[in-house]
Amino acid sequence: MESGDPFSAPTVPTAPIATTVPAVAAATEAEAAARDANPQYVLPLVVRIERATPPQRADALETSARAVLTFLSDPRSTEPDGEWTPLVHAWTDGRIRKVVRRARGAEWTRAEALPGITVVGTAEDNPAQVRVYPPVPLDAWPKDLARLQVSGTDLEDAEPPAPVVPGSQPVLWLNPELEMTAGKAMAQVGHAAQIAWWRLSDAQRKEWADAGFPLAVRVAAKDAWPALADSGRPLVRDAGFTEIAPGSCTVVADLPVLGDS
Repeated sequence: MESGDPFSAPTVPTAPIATTVPAVAAATEAEAAARDANPQYVLPLVVRIERATPPQRADALETSARAVLTFLSDPRSTEPDGEWTPLVHAWTDGRIRKVVRRARGAEWTRAEALPGITVVGTAEDNPAQVRVYPPVPLDAWPKDLARLQVSGTDLEDAEPPAPVVPGSQPVLWLNPELEMTAGKAMAQVGHAAQIAWWRLSDAQRKEWADAGFPLAVRVAAKDAWPALADSGRPLVRDAGFTEIAPGSCTVVADLPVLGDS
């Protein structure tokens, strides 16, 4: 893709569309090598962070997870002849990468003009806005996204998020031992939501989508994390490209509908 802009001059892979759920991780070294030899794609997400009115951290993380789920359930991503389906197939043939960048002002206006989906948070005051785009080659981002910064996503919550009633909704539990920027954590909860999505039946997916993908993102209690990580629930192990060590367990997806795996 010499233009470096797959949205203005689309070039999509011609490989057959996957009909089964991709493996979350390679089962063997040979499988990992084959996966890593494939062209690598990344799912871009952009969070709107205006200087004077940044979103709350928890709302941004939850909105990022919902944005990934919204993208995965969109007919353009799921139908055999969907506009984005070949790109999704190419993306899931390699490592399931996501990168979160920030935008403000005119940057956000340009980012919104590119094909994608904007998801708005649930905070009553200044809800987060996250836009998700179809996967792009790792080294061929659209210029209006490539110029956006990855740094500067250190969001905070004005007050601690409200406690979650156990079993009331899906919860993405963050590892309490890890320090991550909001951008890094947004990518990680997106991974967790995606892995959980793959575990669901078609009927369960439809029910979650019809409800608007209710979920919460919370930091797990230190004494609860070991049991969560060993529970068999969907678990994210980071590849270690940025911020944290390779193999770090970052998020556990706790969906009541899945029960104890």
